[in-house]
Amino acid sequence: MKFDYDLFVIGGGSGGVRAARIAAADWGAKVGLAEESRMGGTCVIRGCVPKKLMVFASGFPAAFEDARSYGWVVGESRFDWTAFRTRLESELDRLEGAYRNALETTGVTIHDARATLVDAHRVRLASGEEFSARHLLVATGGRPFVPDFPGAELAVTSNAMFHLNQLPKRALVVGGGYIASEFACILKGLGVKVCQYYRGAQILRGFDDEARGHVATAMQADGINIHCGTDVMRLEKTESGIRAVATDGTEREFDLVMYATGRRPNSEGLGLEGLGVELGRQGQIVVDRFSQTGVPSIFAVGDVTGRINLTPVAIREGHAFADTVFGGKPTAFDHDLVASAVFTQPEMGSVGMTEEAARDHEPIEVYATAFRPMKTAFAGRPDRVMMKLIVSQASRKVLGCHIVAPEAGEMIQLAAIAIRMGATKEDFDRTCAVHPTMAEELVTMRKPTRSA
Repeated sequence: MKFDYDLFVIGGGSGGVRAARIAAADWGAKVGLAEESRMGGTCVIRGCVPKKLMVFASGFPAAFEDARSYGWVVGESRFDWTAFRTRLESELDRLEGAYRNALETTGVTIHDARATLVDAHRVRLASGEEFSARHLLVATGGRPFVPDFPGAELAVTSNAMFHLNQLPKRALVVGGGYIASEFACILKGLGVKVCQYYRGAQILRGFDDEARGHVATAMQADGINIHCGTDVMRLEKTESGIRAVATDGTEREFDLVMYATGRRPNSEGLGLEGLGVELGRQGQIVVDRFSQTGVPSIFAVGDVTGRINLTPVAIREGHAFADTVFGGKPTAFDHDLVASAVFTQPEMGSVGMTEEAARDHEPIEVYATAFRPMKTAFAGRPDRVMMKLIVSQASRKVLGCHIVAPEAGEMIQLAAIAIRMGATKEDFDRTCAVHPTMAEELVTMRKPTRSA
């Protein structure tokens, strides 16, 4: 059978674009790609990139204060949201163009339309056009989820945060994950009075308990009003804002309510169920380690699979798929020991096992320290940094590393290399410190804080 394409990709985010580019450029495949929204997907357009730029913007007030302590005469400062948003939108346009150009350069045919699956080898565009392909790849990502409750329509999600007409004076962030916690810090840094509601016992569930407790304490010290064990019962529109009636019996008024209570895979309405593609409870596409579904010609990568919802993971999955299917090099991305960073203030970096998971797995030693970093201590700020290593008593391998500090994301990337290579605690100890740095503490902790 003659096909229109060797590969047709549904979704122009990081995973789909990488798969399309590698299949076309490295392996000579004829590739088509359909994207119904903006090229670049969640990360580039409404996620990692604009969020990190907002993180940078929100950090300047503290930097201005520190500058005074270092002898700088700093004048009056004022944040111009409109100017920042205009510059931000221009940068996103540039990045979208770069993604589009990279695809076109490698010969990928772009279809700016929604695509659905007709059968195991055919897709239909919203225009009615149909194309056949030897292989189909679904890379449609995910979307924010807002539960159904009275007044839910008054809330916004992270998608809207980069395009607000103006910054609110009072904001409620609902959720305790990394997106909620990051935006709570961003808004606070930009001068907004922030409350954060989370129905669990502590924010950042799934991360190391000691590390997330450190982050929560720092956020509260910075003026973010965190209410754990609290959820919204209903939202009501008032003359001056939005009233949030909470499960703790309080009623507070805000100018903006942002929900970050989870994400759902974008798998609805694609025609997958009718083709026998298995979906999980949350709608995630079930795949094997080579990203193949139960239908041999249909594959899926990225957030739509619900494995690890991180952009670099989607990119690696997309690359592995192309090498496997078109390069004749069976490649399965290893989802173990994937490092991550939470861009709260302070940042948190993590790789490997948490203390809680490790001690349930085997006997461990915990090496931990907390201290005031030189830069902010000199400025008179009470900030504290935390470094933590989880070590196997039997093999001496470092099973996990958790850092709460400015630029923790930069540090954890390098620590992840050593841990991925199987470094032992003694390997860390033999490494000479770089002084004076925060990171030197990772190689100077000689005695365990505790064993478990």
